[in-house]
Amino acid sequence: MSPKSTAASQVHAASASTGTDKLLLRALRREPTERAPVWLMRQAGRYLPEYRAVRAQAGGFLAMVQDAELAAEVTLQPIRRFHMDAAILFSDILLPLQAMGMELRFDESGPSLPKPLRTRADVLALRPGDPAADLAYVGRALELVKAGLPRDVALLGFAGAPFTLASYAIEGGTSKSFLELKKLMYRDPATFETLLARLADVVTRHLLFQAEHGAEALVLFDTWAGTLTREDYRRYAAPHTARVVRALQGRVPLVLFAGQAEHLFEDQCAFEPSAVAVDHRSDLAVAFERARGRCALQGNLDPGVLLSTPEEVTRRTQALLDSVRGRRGHVLNVGHGVLPATDPECVAAFVECARGSRP
Repeated sequence: MSPKSTAASQVHAASASTGTDKLLLRALRREPTERAPVWLMRQAGRYLPEYRAVRAQAGGFLAMVQDAELAAEVTLQPIRRFHMDAAILFSDILLPLQAMGMELRFDESGPSLPKPLRTRADVLALRPGDPAADLAYVGRALELVKAGLPRDVALLGFAGAPFTLASYAIEGGTSKSFLELKKLMYRDPATFETLLARLADVVTRHLLFQAEHGAEALVLFDTWAGTLTREDYRRYAAPHTARVVRALQGRVPLVLFAGQAEHLFEDQCAFEPSAVAVDHRSDLAVAFERARGRCALQGNLDPGVLLSTPEEVTRRTQALLDSVRGRRGHVLNVGHGVLPATDPECVAAFVECARGSRP
């Protein structure tokens, strides 16, 4: 059976609960739970042989993302194999930039935007971006996944935060120094503000669109926020993240992730999201003290530990769980994404340890 027909057939084979009693959702509300829910960032990906088989058939990453049935299939693969407590849609944070009229490419070295934004005219030429029209395949993929999930598994959607999307749009891809970004940010703050305001609008619409099509919780990825000092984050990025968070509050739970951003932890908590993801370089027990009950916390095993052995993964996962035992609002995850070289048996050990743990 082809990956497409597998995903499509599951629409009729299972139906997901729409209730709010799923373990992940209860943890995000900081309610008592029988154990910490577990899922992994990048849990659908290259470490799985079944994913690699679909990618080879599809002909590339972007083709998979934009094919609703293939995206649904690879989203469901890790749930079938490991039965995490949440499935996160197989997609990409840069899709809203494409919806706004930017050319988007992917190859083995990652994403690129061949015509980066460097002037005010470039920014003003962007389209508003309509998720219902430009990203309809995302909504369809969510519907297919929702229909194929076990009743106890929550469905997650996601988007990139305005600052991180701006980083890609201005640099034309990933960067080590973010020279072009910082030149525009410092030299033409009015244009930078205009760009982030537009990005905040499209990100908000994209997240709400995902919620309308079945996402029960959402993740906002601010991958490059940690490259800013706290002063610059508060001035240039935080107001636009706050706009997105406010638009979602009371509507759907939202998890904030900022890469290598321990210095921004209090700012993340101050937005009052449902949860803040904690980087693996931080002490999770200390993070709970710093959070002061304002939100749930997600994390934070070092994804590099998943490159070890199942026995070591179990030991380190149990130690992490023990360090925050009794804390409400803990969602077990890695501190960043699963690495492509990860052995699936180590992922299995991580999930099994979580599922066997008790508060």
